[in-house]
Amino acid sequence: MEIAKLAAQRGTCPRAQVGCVLVGLDNRIKATGYNSSHPGSPHCSTSGCIIINDHCIRTIHAEVAAVLNLEMRYDNLIAYITHQACIDCYKILTAAGVQQIVFWERYGNDFGEFNNLRKEIGVNPWCLQDLHDEAI
Repeated sequence: MEIAKLAAQRGTCPRAQVGCVLVGLDNRIKATGYNSSHPGSPHCSTSGCIIINDHCIRTIHAEVAAVLNLEMRYDNLIAYITHQACIDCYKILTAAGVQQIVFWERYGNDFGEFNNLRKEIGVNPWCLQDLHDEAI
């Protein structure tokens, strides 16, 4: 998770800096990603965010960037993410072979349809901060 936090520092959107690390079952890093603009496009940090429905659409999400950075297809990956994945990133991660999703911070809202989809797909993310807060 600390590596995901380091990757997040490279994020170029001031609204949320998110990092994602994909590891294999051998705990070796397969790819990392952070939220930033499309290659060749201006970044939020220099040109401002483009907000639609209270979300910045200028950036590529960290989870998508990590999947794009994979050099090959893997069947059993674990994703460590600084923030809870949105529904689209959740679907992309699980379609890319992620079998476990661990995140540090809740972000956005869980809603009935998201929970139903998670049950269908069968990958239930868990929040490390919840475990940390329970231990205190």
